[in-house]
Amino acid sequence: MNDPKLDYTNEFPVELVNPDISAYKRSNTGIDYIISLDSGFSGPHVFISSIVHGNEPCGALALDWFLKNDYRPINGKLTLGFMNIEAYLAFDPLNPNRTRWVEEDFNRLWGSGVLEDSKRKRTSEFIRANEVKNIVSEVDYLLDIHSMQKPCVPLMMAGMLNKGIDFALDVAMKMPIISDSGHNEGMRMRDYLGFSKKESHKNALLVECGQHWAKSSEIVAIETMIRFLRTTSIMDKNFADDFFYKNKPINFGNDVLKVGKIITIKSENFTFDQDWQGFEKLKKGTLIGRDNQEDVYAPFKETTLIMPSKRLFPGKTAVRLAYKLDKYS
Repeated sequence: MNDPKLDYTNEFPVELVNPDISAYKRSNTGIDYIISLDSGFSGPHVFISSIVHGNEPCGALALDWFLKNDYRPINGKLTLGFMNIEAYLAFDPLNPNRTRWVEEDFNRLWGSGVLEDSKRKRTSEFIRANEVKNIVSEVDYLLDIHSMQKPCVPLMMAGMLNKGIDFALDVAMKMPIISDSGHNEGMRMRDYLGFSKKESHKNALLVECGQHWAKSSEIVAIETMIRFLRTTSIMDKNFADDFFYKNKPINFGNDVLKVGKIITIKSENFTFDQDWQGFEKLKKGTLIGRDNQEDVYAPFKETTLIMPSKRLFPGKTAVRLAYKLDKYS
C-alpha cells in the first residue's frame, strides 16, 4: 500500500544505491533493525536514527558504513536504528518519492499521547513507531539523519530550545543551525519527551544532509554522525580520523536562524510564486506563494526560506520562514 499523493514527478538523479540492510534485521535488542553496542562502561546512551522516511538513504548508508567498520563505543551505549523499514524496502529508484512513507509520515507521530491512542488507525508507521518508542524514550542523545527534496545547503535542525542550539554548536558541523518547532501537522521524533523539555538533560538534533539522492548527502551524513558521536564522548576523540583524510570537511557556514512562521497549506490550490529551492534570503514583503486567494509574503527584514516543499496538499508544511539570531554571530 502506498499513498497516491506521493506519486509526483522526480527531476533529480538518483546517485545513491540503498545498502542491503537484511543482515541487521535480527538484532540484540529484541526489535528488528535496532542494534545496541554497549561498551560496558558508564556513559550516556546515544541513538543514531536513519530512514525515518523510506526514500532518504543517506542515513542507512551512514549506519551501514559504521557497522561494516566494526566501530565500538569506549563509554556508554550506542544504539543504531533503521526505522521505517517497510517504506525503505519498497524503494524504487524509478519512482523514488513514493516511498517516503507507506500510509502516513512516521515523523509526525511523536506528540503526547499519539502513540498510545487506541482509537487511532494502526498504520504501518504507527505500528513501527510503537515498536521503537520505548528505546527512543530511554536515550540521552539522539541524532536523526534526514535529507531534503530539493538541492539546498545542509541544515542542522536544533529544535525549540537553546539547549539544542548549544548542542549543535558543540557538534560543530559547518552548516546553518535552525531553531524551530517542527510542523503543525504533528511532532517530530527529535522533539519527543525530554528532548523538548528545558529541564531535561536529554538532547537531540535532526540533520538534513542535502538532496535525497545526491552523493554528497552520504558524505554529509557520515561526517555529521562522526562529529556527533565524538561530542557525546562515547567514542574516542580521534574516532574515524581516516574518513577526514579521504573527505574534505564540509563548510557551509554556521549561522543560527530561528523559524518565526510556519506556512501550513490550507487548500488544494497552494502555489509558490517561484521554484524556490531552499535557503533563499528574501526582503520583507517579497511574495512567496498563494493559498487560494491568500498571498504569503516574507514577514521579516531578511526572511530565509527553510525547505520549501513539493508536497503541496492541505495540512502539510509548504515552507518555514526564518530570521537570523544575531546573538550567535
